[in-house]
Amino acid sequence: MNWVLNSATALVVASASMAAADGPVKIAINEWTGQALSAHIAGSVFKEMGLEVEYVTAGAVPQFAAFADGSLHVNPETWSNNLGDIFPKAVEAGDIVITGNLGLEPKEGWFYPPYMEEQCPGLPDYKALYDCAQAFAAADTFPKGRMIAYPADWGTRTTDLVAAIDLPFQSVAGGSEGAMVAEMKAAVSAQQPMIMMFWQPHWVHAEIDLNIVEWDRYSADCESGPQSKGDACGFAQAEVQKIASKGFKADYPAAYKVYEKMSLNNDVQNALIAKVDNDGMSVEDAVAGWMAENEGTWKAWIN
Repeated sequence: MNWVLNSATALVVASASMAAADGPVKIAINEWTGQALSAHIAGSVFKEMGLEVEYVTAGAVPQFAAFADGSLHVNPETWSNNLGDIFPKAVEAGDIVITGNLGLEPKEGWFYPPYMEEQCPGLPDYKALYDCAQAFAAADTFPKGRMIAYPADWGTRTTDLVAAIDLPFQSVAGGSEGAMVAEMKAAVSAQQPMIMMFWQPHWVHAEIDLNIVEWDRYSADCESGPQSKGDACGFAQAEVQKIASKGFKADYPAAYKVYEKMSLNNDVQNALIAKVDNDGMSVEDAVAGWMAENEGTWKAWIN
């Protein structure tokens, strides 16, 4: 059985080397740990196929211009609901190809520590925030509450929703994923007010007890239409998709087939994120360990 797998792998490696375009596969690295891990797993598998790989730091929104001109080839972790109309327009124009879902099951929204329900009775219903905004205020936002949003280049969804439903909060962009987690941990440790746009999967939910704001209704296409107080659905929940440039399939056909098969679930990513963000391991070392321990998984993608 091992001989069959290794032989098939060797054949694909050979075909990848012969059929690939000149130059490295360029993989986007965005601003959060989970995406960097997904990107390095993809890159490590491509390297096992004999391909050269280059990791390119790219903002979650600005990256699409690079995909359109072919200077980026793949991003295995693109959250579809955090990019406004830029992403669907790029797909419609044919500049970007969706190769399937990565396998993560995400949830996004406004998270807060449970002790804030004592200061803001009525939570988790979002309508409670209208009456207790000052419980979340800071010196630079008073009398409005302080709402920590995603970093500026992840989009403006929190700011847009605060304005749309006329919520008495000021949206403040987080500096980075690490800065957001540090602020969250500091606030919870000191029992200070905190409400933040955040997401699952993430290791922080295993360490910190957080509740999520609830809305009037659920809508799969929430954010595509108007929202108002009394009729709000909050945020559209993401699909986490693998994307490629329009030329990737033709230039790297063997890698494209492997990329289509690549799949990661919440448990895999949470464990790897914890190693990096909690234990201080580098992304490269965490991925190398995963590759060594899970040969059967990634070799099945190549086979």
